Amino acid sequence: METTLYLPIKRFLEAAGYSVKGEIASCDLVGLSPDEPPVVVICELKLSFNLELVLQAVDRAAASDEVWIAARVSAKGKGRESDRRYRDLCRRLGFGMLGVSDNGTVDVIVSPVAPMPRKNARKRSRLVNEHKKRKGDPAVGGSTRAPIMTAYRQQALACAAALQAGPLRPRDLKPAVPTAMNILRGNVYGWFERVERGIYGLTPAGAEALARWPSPSPEGDVEVAAE
Repeated sequence: METTLYLPIKRFLEAAGYSVKGEIASCDLVGLSPDEPPVVVICELKLSFNLELVLQAVDRAAASDEVWIAARVSAKGKGRESDRRYRDLCRRLGFGMLGVSDNGTVDVIVSPVAPMPRKNARKRSRLVNEHKKRKGDPAVGGSTRAPIMTAYRQQALACAAALQAGPLRPRDLKPAVPTAMNILRGNVYGWFERVERGIYGLTPAGAEALARWPSPSPEGDVEVAAE
């Protein structure tokens, strides 16, 4: 029962100087500091960390100065408390997380004043570069079953299209595809083959790829077929 979490959390907040009472105005637990006006702390309890617990905290945030969510920690460490995304969500919302063990020990998992997660400059750069390199908008958002038309795939297809007429040197393709040398040598999709030193041709797989992905529109936008 969620009520088994009440006393451990009550003692935890009382040790921090709050006067704590349960079930006030639909809140599982409310604590007041001795200041005037008092600092209002609300804590919502669940047997496990889940989305509903976060939504309850969102609903309580307007009435409090500090919001905590508390739940029993998973015995095998596979609960949401071990999910970095869940913890980062609480940080971004400014909520604290308290974990209660089977013996009643309360641990702070996330402080309500924890710093926001740092931005990942490398991931951000990848997003920006991929967005800028793609021609048009060739992929439908939400696609999961079909290969994504990335900027690299677009460039590889451009190389394949140029090789339809016959083998060429990478420098012959460079005006249209500046990265042609790396694409032909890397041959990620198996579309190209070296027919002789410094000269590359199209494989049957490359021809099939051109049949599967015909030349895009000038804008590069994808056409979504009606279901």
